[in-house]
Amino acid sequence: MIFGKGNRPNFHDFWKKEPSQFPWKREPSHFPDETNFQRRNNMKIGIDLGGSHIAIGVVDYNNELIDKTERDFSEEDKMDIITIIENYIVENINIFKEKYEIESVGIAIPGVAKDGVIIKTVNLGINNYDIKSSLEEKLQKTVNVRNDGKCACIAEFENLTKEDKAIENANILFLTIGTGIGGGIIYNGKLLEGHTFEGYELGHMIIKANGIPCKCGKSGCFERYGSILEYKNKVKQRLNISKDINGEPLRDIIKSRKNEILDLNEQYTGDLAIGISNLINIFEPDLIIIGGGFVHYSSMFEKELKDMLLNSSLLFNKRENLDIRYAKLGNDAGIIGATI
Repeated sequence: MIFGKGNRPNFHDFWKKEPSQFPWKREPSHFPDETNFQRRNNMKIGIDLGGSHIAIGVVDYNNELIDKTERDFSEEDKMDIITIIENYIVENINIFKEKYEIESVGIAIPGVAKDGVIIKTVNLGINNYDIKSSLEEKLQKTVNVRNDGKCACIAEFENLTKEDKAIENANILFLTIGTGIGGGIIYNGKLLEGHTFEGYELGHMIIKANGIPCKCGKSGCFERYGSILEYKNKVKQRLNISKDINGEPLRDIIKSRKNEILDLNEQYTGDLAIGISNLINIFEPDLIIIGGGFVHYSSMFEKELKDMLLNSSLLFNKRENLDIRYAKLGNDAGIIGATI
């Protein structure tokens, strides 16, 4: 079409149309939205593989989650868990690839990984599984594999530094308290990692000699006393609650019947304090961040936990206060951290 002087379109007005008229435009602009173009064409896939759950998300160049799918694992799934995991990942990444240009894939796993091989996962029962090679062949994308606690730690740290530059050189203890207990250590602004293995298996520090057997093969591990799963299981048994009740309905029952479980709450808080105090004594963090399912129960324990840490003999170096915060990225931290 040839435009004369009188019928030439007004491109200035064209680009100022409402964003809803152009799915790729987020705000009025005189030019196509470069930012949104990058959001669709410089994407990374993050996968958070948990002991009972898997979540897959699309993460943009600003390390922000923009799309997500997830599902729980049933007991039946765990009979053929590797097939279930791979099929779910491949199916959903192929769906995401129809909407986004994917550069790479990162996987956060609940255990030990080395060179893309899952060496051991306590709560999934997967050992010596080369997930990197298997998925790279099926996806034709680079796949990176790392411990989920470390991934969440990195994501929360990156998020903190956006808000407060003073945090960049801090020493931070990050704990994920959920099905098990994991985490990471930021020392002088950098993630601590071992050379042979990633290390820092915080949940498998023994806090009770000859204690409850752990799936890792030891007994008395911190996560057998301090994970939120262990707490919930004890509460359900005491109050005769169905194993299928979780989330807010379970928390409502706990609050309404708290007088029946005062001893369980006290014991759980005490076990948490022992494990956390050991880590404080070793690393002397400036800041403690707690993530995982515990965040939803934190209001029930935070005051007593902090009092126990500060006013008992657990800490070698006495403190007037402890800076304890809760993860802001929630369950998305593992997805985002897997891509960083």
